[in-house]
Amino acid sequence: MYMKLVKHRAKTLSANKQKKMAFAGVTNANMFLITLLLLSLSSIPLSSSTIQQDFVMCLVDNSDASFPMDSSFFTRDLNASSFKQALETSAQNLRYLMPSKPKPEFIFEPLYETHVQAAVVCAKKLRLHLRLRSGGHDYEGLSYVSEMETAFVIVDLSKLRQINVDLESNTAWIHAGASIGEVYYSFWINQLTLEQDGTRVLYKWQQVADKLDENLFIRAIIQPASKTPKSKERTISVSYQGQFLGDAKRLLQVMQRSFPQLGLKKKDCLETSWIKSVMYIAGFPSTAPPEALLAGKSLFKNYFKAKSDYVEKPIPIEGLEGLWKKLLEEDSPLTIWNPYGGMMAKIPETETPFPHRSGTLFKIQWLTLWQDGKASEAKHMEWMRNMYSYMEKYVSKNPRSAYVNYRDLDLGMNGRGTDAREWGNKYFKGNFERLVKIKAKFDPENFFRHEQSIPTKFK
Repeated sequence: MYMKLVKHRAKTLSANKQKKMAFAGVTNANMFLITLLLLSLSSIPLSSSTIQQDFVMCLVDNSDASFPMDSSFFTRDLNASSFKQALETSAQNLRYLMPSKPKPEFIFEPLYETHVQAAVVCAKKLRLHLRLRSGGHDYEGLSYVSEMETAFVIVDLSKLRQINVDLESNTAWIHAGASIGEVYYSFWINQLTLEQDGTRVLYKWQQVADKLDENLFIRAIIQPASKTPKSKERTISVSYQGQFLGDAKRLLQVMQRSFPQLGLKKKDCLETSWIKSVMYIAGFPSTAPPEALLAGKSLFKNYFKAKSDYVEKPIPIEGLEGLWKKLLEEDSPLTIWNPYGGMMAKIPETETPFPHRSGTLFKIQWLTLWQDGKASEAKHMEWMRNMYSYMEKYVSKNPRSAYVNYRDLDLGMNGRGTDAREWGNKYFKGNFERLVKIKAKFDPENFFRHEQSIPTKFK
């Protein structure tokens, strides 16, 4: 199904009419909560409380729908525990939650589109740096940490979760805060190690993964593992995780014809519903109810560093063997290889900002994880960069492409004296210059910005 982002319709009401509607929509109870909040803020140091008071009153003046202050507005000084929970709920990378990292002045969780519009108006009016958070992949914490401007606020869109499906046009309009979880599938995991000829099977996977039946998706998950349950000696494990839109009988026929080297058997397959397959891939236990998806909380919370690559030619056997040596040098590395092809390859790379289309065999996600925070961070970051350097000759070139949903600040940052094309072309290829022109037209003041946001011009 083709998915589109919700368009927020701009309001054209006069200032007086907006104010009239705003106060009409605010209940007496809500006004009482606002008054209590403002009175509480008066005990906070002047600079901080003044910003928050001004922002709250500006929201009231510019929104035509009420909002419950106690569950929509969070500050460190007024409700520290609620503020901490709101900040950490969807954060995945614990590196950006350490005490040394900058924290927002406050967090606002809108309930309606007009709240978002009002928040933007008020942030611009009060000259506040704004970070927007919706809840997807944010590997470098750009939605909840600002290294470039430390006085900032967060507008968290997690409560805007409506999904409208139009069967006639075969489209869905999805609010920014919605997450996956809102047909029968067969899925499986097959695990091979190097001792089971895992390298050659993976080499074959590279040749066929993007050309398989369009109802079939097989990805490879690679990481070190013990050679035996009691052994401390490590080897490389390659797990194949698959989804097929259809029953197991049809799946086995497809696999026998296209990828018999994997050795898939009927006992390896499980027929289940789409929603159950989503929960499985997300990491929920088999006993968890589907409603667990509605919590919008990430199960993946670690100290980690990530990078990404695209592969256009199969990595040769000797390249894979060199990679195994690199992986075995690190404590807890993980790499996930997702095939492309299918509909991805049928859309021209200039059709949308996302350019990684025809000619791309698969995408690689590189991860290294650790548990002791800052203590060993430098060691793991160095390993990641060395491994990334090793892989350079085996992945895409001119540019060495990267996936924008796995942000990597090593590629460059705004405001650090680098040309934005150094990282922008890796994410968007030839579409980047078009995006800069669009940004200059619709956001000439560069209000919406972060360390790797689209700039309004090149240096």
